Amino acid sequence: MSGNINLLSDTLAAAKAEDRAALIAYLPAGFPTVDGGIEAIKAAFDGGADVVEVGLPHSDPVLDGPVIQTADDIALRGGVRIADVMRTVREAHTATGKPVLVMTYWNPIDRYGVERFTAELADAGGAGCILPDLPVQEAALWREHAEKHGLATVFVVAPSSRDARLAEITAAGSGFVYAASLMGVTGTRESVGAQAEDLVTRTRATRSDLPVCVGLGVSDAAQAAEVAAFADGVIVGSAFVKRMLDAPDDTAGVEAVRALAADLAKGVRRGV
Repeated sequence: MSGNINLLSDTLAAAKAEDRAALIAYLPAGFPTVDGGIEAIKAAFDGGADVVEVGLPHSDPVLDGPVIQTADDIALRGGVRIADVMRTVREAHTATGKPVLVMTYWNPIDRYGVERFTAELADAGGAGCILPDLPVQEAALWREHAEKHGLATVFVVAPSSRDARLAEITAAGSGFVYAASLMGVTGTRESVGAQAEDLVTRTRATRSDLPVCVGLGVSDAAQAAEVAAFADGVIVGSAFVKRMLDAPDDTAGVEAVRALAADLAKGVRRGV
């Protein structure tokens, strides 16, 4: 089976055609359990997410704030493996027909084997990978195998990225560009701010036709609407994970994910 980069591109284009931003949810695989994580992803789609990023839990997550670190710890203590991540992608995509990506640091892929990882992700129906710590100049091997299997390669840009670097990243990436709204780790914020809008403007100025999706900090419909006014996609992670961590049981956690997705979906449609 070839990958689903076209499904991802079509989904983002369909949101644009509706004059709105896409809603992209992030949830870690294996949290609270592998089965529970799959149910949470289905609930996010059911609530209104257009795309879901499945996090590959890592023991040294440099970009992730305390909420996602807590979820990753639970998943790792539960024994989550890359095979469970692939199963999560497969079941979530098969059940919904929607685009599912994996977000992972480079080290687990490097250890697993790039060819093996990309082949298995494509076979599972995955749309691609977000690689926050893989430098573009070191990405040739990954990109070769990702392109062979029809997978998107999503790079992360930050407010500190200079214009020449942005151009290099947009030229090398596919699917969309992940714009980190703030310097620092993930987590909900009081404001997602002007830095993010400036970063989106500068990224688009590279003359790339890739959608620019903003993550790090969005936690409610009002913030989603704020970001949706200037971005092609709104990425929400910590807020979903926090709802699950705060829930009294797994069933309530899944329902909390569905409700938040519905609320955020209204936010990205505000003003349409």
